[in-house]
Amino acid sequence: MSDNSPANVHAEAHTGPVKTPKQLLLAVFFSFVVPVFVIMGLVYYVTSGNKPAAGAVDLEKAVAARIQKIGSIEIRDANRQLKSGEQVYNAQCTACHTSGAAGAPKLGDVAAWAPRLKTGYEALLNSTLKGKGAMAAQGGGDFEALEIGRAVVYMANAAGAKMAEPAAPAAAPAAAK
Repeated sequence: MSDNSPANVHAEAHTGPVKTPKQLLLAVFFSFVVPVFVIMGLVYYVTSGNKPAAGAVDLEKAVAARIQKIGSIEIRDANRQLKSGEQVYNAQCTACHTSGAAGAPKLGDVAAWAPRLKTGYEALLNSTLKGKGAMAAQGGGDFEALEIGRAVVYMANAAGAKMAEPAAPAAAPAAAK
């Protein structure tokens, strides 16, 4: 039978789930740590919604960028002197063709240029103007197609080709009065 004496009833009435000092330390630790992490999570959740959306900071500029016209007109001097192949190479092509970046054949590397030279000038110029592989299209940039063609000839000749540099088209004869 059970011992229901007043001394045992009084001792059992005051006991709780924590029976050892280790359990007491764990209970105290988790009663502070868990709420701290819960509060941190709630703060992060509440403040993450206050970040401005992309383009919302300067709404006028964002809208103007989205509705800008697709095309634009650029006015150039039609009478400017055309650049030589070496000048175009130094201004545009040297960044990749000097170091061989992204598989670009280096200037003067006969082995790398040999298969390309077999395709001929027109194919090389077409690849240059329209882009090929990692090389972006060069047509419509800072230089005219004739100047780009001169740069192609310059690079090809540096690799051993014997191409003639394309000449500027002759000016249209003045209309007779």
